[in-house]
Amino acid sequence: MQTLNIREVDQVSIRCSLMRGGTSKGAFFLEQDLPSPGSVRDRVLKRIMGTPDVMQIDGLGGTHLVTSKIAIISVSARPDADVDYTFGQVELDRDVIDYTGNCGNLSAGVGPFAIDAGLVRAVEPVTIVRIYNTNTDKIIVAHVPVKNGRAKVTGDYAIAGVPGTGAEIFMDYSSTIGAKTGKLLPTGNVRDVIGLDDGTEIEATLCDVANPTAYVRAVDLALTGNELPDDVNNNPAVIRRLREIRGKAAVLMGFTSDWRRADDETPLLPFVIFVAKPGHYVAMNAERIDAGAMDLRARMFFMNKLHESMAGTASMCSAAASRIPGSIVNELVADAVAAGTGTLRIGHPLGTMTVGVVSRPSNTLGGVAFERLGFSRTARKLMEGVVYIPETAFPASST
Repeated sequence: MQTLNIREVDQVSIRCSLMRGGTSKGAFFLEQDLPSPGSVRDRVLKRIMGTPDVMQIDGLGGTHLVTSKIAIISVSARPDADVDYTFGQVELDRDVIDYTGNCGNLSAGVGPFAIDAGLVRAVEPVTIVRIYNTNTDKIIVAHVPVKNGRAKVTGDYAIAGVPGTGAEIFMDYSSTIGAKTGKLLPTGNVRDVIGLDDGTEIEATLCDVANPTAYVRAVDLALTGNELPDDVNNNPAVIRRLREIRGKAAVLMGFTSDWRRADDETPLLPFVIFVAKPGHYVAMNAERIDAGAMDLRARMFFMNKLHESMAGTASMCSAAASRIPGSIVNELVADAVAAGTGTLRIGHPLGTMTVGVVSRPSNTLGGVAFERLGFSRTARKLMEGVVYIPETAFPASST
């Protein structure tokens, strides 16, 4: 591994950039600087983030799932892509790194990283970067503002959950239908019924765009849709119910044969989102969010915790589901769909986000085809240099 350098007697350095993409933050690497895919690479990446340890005190992780992410980038050999991008979700207190899905927010940093690293030629004023996401076998297209050969950082675009403003990066997800299952509706049904062990039956829409997601009504869980992370994460009964729904949705999608093993066999996917009609609530930052600012209230259950905001991939799946006639999301946003705005405004724990969705009737599964599906984010490089990890993370022959 020639790209690794022993800098000290017992530590190894690896080139690394720390980047914010949307409302996520992660460590970005050139693939050539890492061990080959496998157990050694996984051990190295978890050690870099400081996992397993809920505080991640001895690594780069920020003690939240949204700040414990990895992006691995290389020039693509595919004719339809410029770069390959592998996403890794590193857990906190469990010794796990998951590659099954993608992170839409962190993906916003891939284009700027690739341009600044010289993997893609910068073209002003906007450089189009075709990104092949290896996790989902799908192409994402990033429209990245550039200036003087570098990704532009400053701008007037604001997103909830990130202070200030930045340069707007539009992420086109129109080619991510059936990201993991190959189908918009993994079970072939617009609605499924999930039977819980206590005898309760929960109606759900299972949809697969960008990342597979199960949608349920907040009211069916005795929730309002106004919940913030602590309201759910500190409620064991709600967590148990959401874990069971997620596990049984995973069975229906073919990710595991036993819902009780979902945390081990498919810890990231599917997401679960409970939804409600627009309503007033107070966000995590104490800002009052008005019902008129949204088309849908949505709360995302992610790795057995409530997400602080809304995953970019989940926003894409939500936008798609909102246009599927008869889906649980569609029934709640009928007025917005009828208005024909070409957008879906999602209220989440940190505020609202607007995503683009233009659809038309189709005789395909779900009865809809998408002409536009995407969202805008900002991204910024926070640090570039090397990260140090103890050389004990490597077999003796690899250093």
